[in-house]
Amino acid sequence: MDSDVNWFSGMALAGGLVIGAATALFLLVNGRIAGISGIIGGLFRMQTGDISWRAAFIVGLLLSATAWQFFHALPEIRIETNYTLLAAAGLLVGYGTRLGSGCTSGHGVCGISRRSPRSIAATITFMATGFATVYLIRHIIT
Repeated sequence: MDSDVNWFSGMALAGGLVIGAATALFLLVNGRIAGISGIIGGLFRMQTGDISWRAAFIVGLLLSATAWQFFHALPEIRIETNYTLLAAAGLLVGYGTRLGSGCTSGHGVCGISRRSPRSIAATITFMATGFATVYLIRHIIT
């Protein structure tokens, strides 16, 4: 069991370092924030010269799971709720992302590293809401 924890801790640390380096490099090279909701949202605004890098970013995200399979098996996906609740949760997350002017990757990774007060407040709100939701669903409602 300890080796599993150590492996996971090592992978989490490596993943955090790669995400941090990638977002810093993305900001330095492109002058843009690597927030997923903003990148995807920009695909729908159709500005010339702006679509190719956004599409490449999304394709890279999707292909990363394929690349991971060369090194380790992907974890099993188990959905333990009904699909209606899952769809409602997804819509609420999307609405909250628009309401908060960004998602956890934009605010949490990029905004906090730039010491943005708005991003710090947004990330605290995301986390507190997530904690409260899990507590309510697991201990109060079910």
